[in-house]
Amino acid sequence: MSRIAKHPIKIPAGVDVKVGGGKMVVKGKKGELTLDLVSDVSVEVKDGAVTIRPVSKARFAMDMWGTTASNLRNMLKGVTEGYSKKLLLEGVGFRAQMKGKDLVIQIGFSHEVNYKTPQGIEIKAPKPTEIEIHGSDKQKVGQVAAEIYYMKPPEPYKGKGFRYEGQIIRRKEGKKK
Repeated sequence: MSRIAKHPIKIPAGVDVKVGGGKMVVKGKKGELTLDLVSDVSVEVKDGAVTIRPVSKARFAMDMWGTTASNLRNMLKGVTEGYSKKLLLEGVGFRAQMKGKDLVIQIGFSHEVNYKTPQGIEIKAPKPTEIEIHGSDKQKVGQVAAEIYYMKPPEPYKGKGFRYEGQIIRRKEGKKK
């Protein structure tokens, strides 16, 4: 049984939540997000709060009860505060810069890598070795960060490549004579 979804979720000021047609739409100052609802969960908006209940006691309904509540909380935070991830780039000659909406990265290949910014995401490169990703959709921000990260993941000997801010790279000892 879900303990995450037992209590109603309060809707912050300035946020509009609408439920209908198997979808939930959340609008706020940072944008609009949509969630497709499953038929095993009922969602009701009343008195400035959203109540989520399972339709039956089936395993899938109980699983989706907590998942839907977590997704709604993420959507509410996304349209009010937004989400961000920061990537750091380490390595001699490695750098990133913005050209219009595209991110241009030099990471040791024979060519520059161009990354087109998806809709709903904002990418900034305040320093040549720093990339900031902002958006209202938590999943999309994480996906963009992962796509950029896996262009050049950190290698274990010198730590060259992308790393998330706060990530610790376990280093290996080099060759011995």
